[in-house]
Amino acid sequence: MQVMILCGGLGTRLREETEYRPKPMVEIGGRPIVWHIMKNFAQHGLNEFILCLGYKASVIKDYFLHYEESNNDFTISLGSQRNVTYHQVHEEQEFQVTLADTGLNTMTGGRVKRASRYLKETPFIVTYGDGLADVNIDQLLRFHKSHGKLATITTVCPQSRFGILDLDETGMVRSFAEKPKIDGWVNAGFLVCERGVLDYLSEDPGCIMEREPLERLAREGQLVAYRHHGFFQAMDTYREYQMLNELWDQGKAQWKTWG
Repeated sequence: MQVMILCGGLGTRLREETEYRPKPMVEIGGRPIVWHIMKNFAQHGLNEFILCLGYKASVIKDYFLHYEESNNDFTISLGSQRNVTYHQVHEEQEFQVTLADTGLNTMTGGRVKRASRYLKETPFIVTYGDGLADVNIDQLLRFHKSHGKLATITTVCPQSRFGILDLDETGMVRSFAEKPKIDGWVNAGFLVCERGVLDYLSEDPGCIMEREPLERLAREGQLVAYRHHGFFQAMDTYREYQMLNELWDQGKAQWKTWG
């Protein structure tokens, strides 16, 4: 099964880190966040990836083109008979990564449709290149297979950014909860799709997967939610970037499911 990762956004709310590199290349613990996402999928035996590129696509291409040199010691023979000998074996030996330039200003649905030419089989998974979670992919796929619909969307209960106060009519505080989970479920990505989902998308750069395509799938009874009760955190702001790095440095990276 292939995993399609959306890596083309501008990341404007994380401008401190994305002025010179795309958001999926922003580092958590010294590694790009997209590397963390790929490692989690590989832990479940999914190591074929399609990266949908846009903003600063060349940065992501260069990273993977030079992955061997960056992650191994090596000996190089210079001159006309240039030869490189690598002295180590990194853990990503079996990764297969397709880098698909899907357009600078293309929205999510358009990116998936344009990159779909590289799909070998279905179902496939679509996720975002800026969200970390400890989703049990095996359970997610079993759930998807069990209901027989076209798509499964992974949902989480978000945590409020603020403390919540329960007040009486005089202003007395009945209770206070610091950043509690709030009611309702939101899209966390990790969307499992049958090939029929592609019929709901177009290559038009304005096609937003989370709007008409998913709304139509829901209206037609073809979209089912998988509730994830574990860790999930998107990296949308500099504050969230700092928080994720602190969790990694403290050994509290709940999304780290690999060895």
